[in-house]
Amino acid sequence: MDTLLPLERSLDHDAMPPGRVFGAYLAEARSECLRYLRAPSFMLPITLFPCMFYLVFGVLMARHEGADAARYLLASYATFGVMSPGLFGFGVSLALERDGGLLTLKRALPMPPGAYLLGKMLMAMAAAAFVVLLLLALSQVAHVALSLTQASALLATGTLGVLPFCALGMYVGTLVKGQGGPGVLNLIYLPMAFLSGLWFPLPMLPRVLQQIAPVWPSWHLDRLALAAVGMRQDAPLPHVLVLLGFTIAFLLLAARRLRRVG
Repeated sequence: MDTLLPLERSLDHDAMPPGRVFGAYLAEARSECLRYLRAPSFMLPITLFPCMFYLVFGVLMARHEGADAARYLLASYATFGVMSPGLFGFGVSLALERDGGLLTLKRALPMPPGAYLLGKMLMAMAAAAFVVLLLLALSQVAHVALSLTQASALLATGTLGVLPFCALGMYVGTLVKGQGGPGVLNLIYLPMAFLSGLWFPLPMLPRVLQQIAPVWPSWHLDRLALAAVGMRQDAPLPHVLVLLGFTIAFLLLAARRLRRVG
C-alpha cells in the first residue's frame, strides 16, 4: 500500500506486533465511519437523491410500463447511487484534508500508511451498500420480483463497484482545492451518469453518445448491475477487467500526484 499514498512512516510498522497493526487499521476505519455518520450534509444527499429518483421514475412513472421497467431502473439507479460515495467521499474529503493540513499530520503519525486509504474505502463501501439496500426496499413498492440471489448479486455489485469511483475521486481530490471539489466532481458525476444511460436507456440517446458509452466506468458497472437483476446476459469478466484497470490507473495517478505535491 506504500505506493498508494505518500504517507511517511514515523514508526516501522513491520516491527509492530500484528495486533497493534490491526488495531491501527481498525481505529482509522472506525474514525472515518464516525466522521461521515456525524455529517448529515454528506450522508443525506448520497442516500436520498438516488432513492428519490427511483421512487419517481422507477416506481411511480414506470408503474404502467411493467415490472421489467422497474427492474431495469433499479439496476441503473443503484449504479447512479454508488458513484456518489466514491467520488465525493474520497474527492471532497481528500481536497479538504489537504487544504487543512490534516493529510500532513497523518503522514507524521505512527500508523500504517494504508490505514488512511482503507478507512475511506470501507466507509464508501458501507455507504454504497446502504444505498443499494434502500433501493431494494423501494423496489418492493413497485412489486419487482427479485430472488435472494439476484438481490445479493446487486448488493455485492454495488458494494464493490464503488471502488473505481473512489480511485477517480481520489485523483480529483489531489488536483483541486477543497472549496472547488464539489463543483468539479458534479461536472464529472452528472454527465457521466447521463452519458452511461443511467437516467434514460441508451437507445433514446443520439447514436454517437451510444458509441462512446463504453468509455465510462459507470456504463460497465451498469452492465454488471443489469446482469445481476436478470436484465442482461453479458459476460461479466470484460466489465470487471475494465473497472479493475480503471481503478488501478487512477490510484497510480493519484499516488504520483500526492508524491509530487502532497
